[in-house]
Amino acid sequence: MEPELIADYACQTGEGPLWHPEERAVYWLDIPRGKMFRYDVDSGKHEQVYEGEMIGGTTLQADGKLLLFMARGAVKTWQQGQMETIIEEIPDEVETRFNDVIADPAGRVFCGTMPTKDRLGRLYRLDPGNGAACDYRIVLEEIGCSNGMGFTPDRSQMYYTDSGVGRIYLFDYDEASGEISNQRVLVQTGEGEGIPDGMTVDAEGYIWSARWDGGCLVRYAPDGTEERRIVFPAKKVSCVVFGGDDYTDMYVTTAGGQNKAEEGSGAGALFRLNLGIKGVPEFRSRIGL
Repeated sequence: MEPELIADYACQTGEGPLWHPEERAVYWLDIPRGKMFRYDVDSGKHEQVYEGEMIGGTTLQADGKLLLFMARGAVKTWQQGQMETIIEEIPDEVETRFNDVIADPAGRVFCGTMPTKDRLGRLYRLDPGNGAACDYRIVLEEIGCSNGMGFTPDRSQMYYTDSGVGRIYLFDYDEASGEISNQRVLVQTGEGEGIPDGMTVDAEGYIWSARWDGGCLVRYAPDGTEERRIVFPAKKVSCVVFGGDDYTDMYVTTAGGQNKAEEGSGAGALFRLNLGIKGVPEFRSRIGL
């Protein structure tokens, strides 16, 4: 099945697709332009719903609000244009921004930051606190470009992408504590193959990894072997999420919309794909609740 074009805002860096099951809608970002968009499945309409500071990633809160991970380490909730601040800034991240993020089964959020001019990126973990409080801590450092994450179906392991070195890592993951350990390389991409970017895990435990400058989605078996790839009319395929009533719709973001002549006719657009493969709902964050 060919990818179906859903909306084309010529995003410079289209990213972070998020399925909202109560709204039956998909949200996605154009990171450097500080924009967020929404596609309503029932009406087929799409629109820009936010413009402001850069958002690097989002999660869906247990109460249905979006949790925005922004520039300077800021974390805010958003619902129908109304925003509330959870973290004003992280002092060590005032020169950079968050990138990809994921909620875990307990409502924590793993959230990566981009490198600064003085050091490489980091992976943080936000833990739910009492009331509006929350705690954050550094989980990993020396990250080239913190990117896509996911969990195995049994919740015992976590995948983590460092685009800077072209790797998808596998960690042991403890749901009770949120700790990750025993880091090893699951996938190493070669030169000229494109860069692993955003990712998700389907109901069969297979990994779907978007390939920046590779023009495709790659499906990996749990042992890291490539099972298939889906080609898109855009060089920079950035992220993927499952959605729809039965979670067989895949929504895929792309980048490079400011230069379609070189990046492809679909660069910067949102696509939908349905291969009959089921995904699973993303876990919901519980930060500040």
